[in-house]
Amino acid sequence: MKVEQIAIFLENKSGRLSEITGVLADNNINIRSLSLADTADFGILRLIVDKVEKAERVLKEGGFTVGKTNVIAVEVPDRVGGLASVLKVLEKAQLNVEYMYAFVNKSGENAVMIFRFEETDEAIKILQDAGITILSGAQICAL
Repeated sequence: MKVEQIAIFLENKSGRLSEITGVLADNNINIRSLSLADTADFGILRLIVDKVEKAERVLKEGGFTVGKTNVIAVEVPDRVGGLASVLKVLEKAQLNVEYMYAFVNKSGENAVMIFRFEETDEAIKILQDAGITILSGAQICAL
């Protein structure tokens, strides 16, 4: 199951992140997970939101450069070595993780990690064959 993620390119200057979150708040769009990476000149804000199409539209209308991509939300055992066990499956299959970040959940036996792969469908199959639970976008938004 793929999860749609939006990526916003923003100038690395004071107030830009606040503008983005303000646009989303003004349009009743809930951020479920995020990752922010930056360089000296710009940043990439990756978001999983509850209303992807609306978020993309209102951010573009606000003058932001927005793209969409598919990621995978994976349940990871919330214990010592939990993430290592999932990464071992990927290593054995020779799948490269392009990037990953955590999804903050209230509580439970599992953590959730967001993964981006070049070969998303192949990654889904390998993870499912290994008995690893993959969550849908709807499941992420319901947590």
